[in-house]
Amino acid sequence: MSAGIEIIYGIGNIVISLINVYTWVIIISALLTFVNPDPYNPIVQFLYRITNPAYSFVRKMMRTDFGGLDIAPLVIIVGLNIVTVILTALLHSL
Repeated sequence: MSAGIEIIYGIGNIVISLINVYTWVIIISALLTFVNPDPYNPIVQFLYRITNPAYSFVRKMMRTDFGGLDIAPLVIIVGLNIVTVILTALLHSL
């Protein structure tokens, strides 16, 4: 392999890892909504700050509230998994 392809492969793996971390952040944030945590907790504030832009983007694009259940986290996780599969396929084709 040439050095350029190895750099692209390494950057792609970093991006895939960041997507996986963000997926877990969304899962944790969605689970926190069931227990109603303290909104002044710094960790809870951090999770909300990091996930609310994605939630609001999805909510602008489509209706996500069905019977009191918000499916925005599910839509984001499915979208991130699709991006991960496509990126993995692209990286393996190098």
